[in-house]
Amino acid sequence: MNTFSRLMEFVANHWALSLAFVVVSALLIINEIRTRLYGAPQLGPHAATQTLNADNTVVLDVREENEYQQGHLANAVHIPLGQLSKRIQELEKFRNQTLVAYCRTGNRSNSAASLLRKQGFSSVFNLAGGIVAWQNANLPVTKK
Repeated sequence: MNTFSRLMEFVANHWALSLAFVVVSALLIINEIRTRLYGAPQLGPHAATQTLNADNTVVLDVREENEYQQGHLANAVHIPLGQLSKRIQELEKFRNQTLVAYCRTGNRSNSAASLLRKQGFSSVFNLAGGIVAWQNANLPVTKK
């Protein structure tokens, strides 16, 4: 029995598992394509820490005021996502620096990073997983 025949036999005997595999694979591929077309490069918490320590990096918190008050990354510039397009001029002085945007889980900050990239900010990253991932990595936040 050749490999293809064995694969077809497995698929026939385990059709639900095979279907789930195809669906999950398709979703992962679609997400990757969407991120590459519309998103910003992602940095995990530890890579972001290295970037923050190595460069003259600016951290942009795009969460709402109450979220920001509960704790944020040190020296973060706070502009909620809903206000970013109106307040983008406040970031003009950072145009030639690396920016790392973050929110709670990384979705809003991905939108913010994409907006900034469309506005000509060339070195913009999204903190993958947001402040939740940051805190799960036992990295510090401040309320100052």
